Amino acid sequence: MRLWSDSFDNATPIPAEFAMGQADGFAGNRNPHLAWDEVPEGTRSFALLCIDPDAPTVAETVGRDDLEIPVEQPRGDFIHWTMVDIAADARAIAAGSCSDGITVKGKRSPPGPPGSRQGLNDYTGWFAGDADMGGDYFGYDGPYPPFNDLRMHRYFFRLFALDVQKLDLPQRFTASDVFRAMHQHVLAEASVYGAYSLNAKAWAGQRLA
Repeated sequence: MRLWSDSFDNATPIPAEFAMGQADGFAGNRNPHLAWDEVPEGTRSFALLCIDPDAPTVAETVGRDDLEIPVEQPRGDFIHWTMVDIAADARAIAAGSCSDGITVKGKRSPPGPPGSRQGLNDYTGWFAGDADMGGDYFGYDGPYPPFNDLRMHRYFFRLFALDVQKLDLPQRFTASDVFRAMHQHVLAEASVYGAYSLNAKAWAGQRLA
């Protein structure tokens, strides 16, 4: 199976229109275009995840003017998009069709391909307790890495072809729920990734591929 985007080339920078944040604040927060082919026989649905594996793990270092987050700091996953039950005959998701702009406190019912369901992304936990931004963040919300992070962040869009039409998931589901539900149902996986940073030092001399 093959996955690509017309919004950015594999292993190249993601344009700010597809990010949640930029140097001067919020950005366009549009979902990028995605398309796929060479689907395996027996596919009954698709699941889509967008994961940043370069998220800092020491929360106290994020967003501080008095220090830079070192490249060597241990990293974890930050989920930007979780969508399941995408129809077996689907072959593309148009740019901006599932997210187009910032929704304070999160999108409650984000649009998506017919029949699909969208889960929570990790801004739900990040903004928890914030009176202005806290809420359930469903669907796609794009990159907004810390401005003081010296590591380049990579955003992997992972598409799974499944042998089931519908995954057994709760109403408020996460990427972890999806991984458990699709265990032993994955026929194929394809991925594409882009990079994004708000720190000029992270870009200096950076080789993405």
